[in-house]
Order: sequence, then C-alpha cells, then structure tokens
Amino acid sequence: MTTTAADRADVVVGSRAPDHRAREGRGVATTAHIALILWSLLVILPLLWTLLSSFKSTQEVLGNPLALPSKLRFSNYANAWTTAGIGRYFLNTVVVVGCALVLVMILGAMCAYVLARFSFPGNRLIYYSMLAGLTFPVFLAIVPLFFVLKNLSLLNTLPGLIITYVAFALPFTVFFLHSFFKALPGEVYEAAQIDGAGEWRSFFSVMLPMARPGMASVAIFNFLGLWNQFLLPVALNTDSKNYVLSQGMASFASQAGYAVDFGALFAAVVITVAPVLVVYIIFQRQLQVSVTAGGVK
Repeated sequence: MTTTAADRADVVVGSRAPDHRAREGRGVATTAHIALILWSLLVILPLLWTLLSSFKSTQEVLGNPLALPSKLRFSNYANAWTTAGIGRYFLNTVVVVGCALVLVMILGAMCAYVLARFSFPGNRLIYYSMLAGLTFPVFLAIVPLFFVLKNLSLLNTLPGLIITYVAFALPFTVFFLHSFFKALPGEVYEAAQIDGAGEWRSFFSVMLPMARPGMASVAIFNFLGLWNQFLLPVALNTDSKNYVLSQGMASFASQAGYAVDFGALFAAVVITVAPVLVVYIIFQRQLQVSVTAGGVK
C-alpha cells in the first residue's frame, strides 16, 4: 500500500496542530499572567505607599513622598485615634454596620427562602418588586428618607442609619440568595418534615446551613458596601457625635485646611481600610467556593 504526497502532507499538518494549539495556550496564559501582575501592582503599590506614609511626619510626606520613613512613628495612629476622633467614628461604624449586617442577613435569607421554595399568590410580584429596588438610585430617595426619619424621630441617630442600611441592602441580599435556596434539593426539606421538624426548624437547622457559601458571599459584599457608604450618612446623620468613618475621614481632611497632619491622616486611612482587608482575607475561600458552586449549578 503506497501513500501519496497529499497523505504525507496531511500527517505532517496533523502532527503540527497540537504544537500550534499548545503555543497559543502558552501565549494566552502568559498574557493573562502579565495582566494580573500589572493589576496587582496597581492595587498593592498604593496600599503599600499609604501604609509607609502613615509612619511619616508631615514634613517627610510633603518633602519626599516616595522615600521610606526615617523612623516608625506609631504616634500618628494614636493622634488619629484620639485627637482626630477616629476611635469614636470607628466604634459608631462597627455598631451601625454590625447591626445592619445581622438584620439584613436574617431578613434577606428568610425572604429569599420563602420566595424561592413556596408558591403563593403574589410570589413573583414580590420578587420582582424586590429586584426593582436594585434599579432605584440612592440619591433619589434622600429627600423622602430625610422626612420619614424626621417624622419617626430617628434623624441623626444610629438606629435610623441602621434601618436605612438594612432597607437598601435587602434587595441585593434577596436577589443573591434566591438562586441558592432555589437550587437546594427538596428531598432534604421533605426528610426534615418527615422527622417532625417544623418550618422554622427546617429553615434554621437544615436549609440555611446548606446555603452557607451564598450567605458568606453576600455578607462580604454587604459589609464592603455598608462600610464604605458615604452618601446616606452625610445626608441623614449630621450629628458629629454619630459620625461614621467615611464622614469622620472627610471631616478630618477638610477641617484643618493647610495644617493637615498628613501622618495622622494616612494612619486614619489605614485604620479605615484594614477591617475590609481582614474580612476579605478571612472569608475569601468562602467567596471562591460560592462562585465555583454557582458556576457548577
């Protein structure tokens, strides 16, 4: 049996095809790694510069911003915490964000569970009404919220800010968790019912733990959004005693004019950013598991 020149050419081309695809794959991987390295540098270098600047004096910051500090001035953190009032603002933020996060996670999980697992008249209407809340710009609700909180005697108070945070984070929480509860196996719920568990016991002891990856992910997103919230506190919380960190930072940066203590200012920035980084580092694995589970589903 003889082979023609065309057959031999097809064999050669076929053997080169895997090598060509392998080179393309390596090229894509190299480009992706370069892009990720550049993106990492864009994120890490400003954070590192801010951290180093928090240990400098004002003269060092203004004289040579890129130089290393001559010594570690931990007094900048003490000045930011006490003199600038960052400690009080930090405590207010922890109270507001902590209470709002607990409430929105409980209420959002319960709402999403009912809408995902039970059929009743108005189910879809309620769900789409919750989704409509995601499209509503925050600044359009400032004036109505101002008068509502004023009439309830909650204006310029931490409880009023907590309720407002819960209201604006609830639609996203319900939307995010709805798909997780929808995908949970019904056999587990039926087994819990057969074992004598009521609706509340089935939810808190069986269904809610199964949605833990989704709960962790939406908790991270809500924490980041609430911790960095600025517009709502500025409009609804003008009492300086109840300032949160975003308001305190803006006030600290503007009240001194040209006599800003830049070392203490950078220290205050580090204090503000540190909790966000710590929360993300601790829960990043839960976030990755949630994304992977969503992709598999």
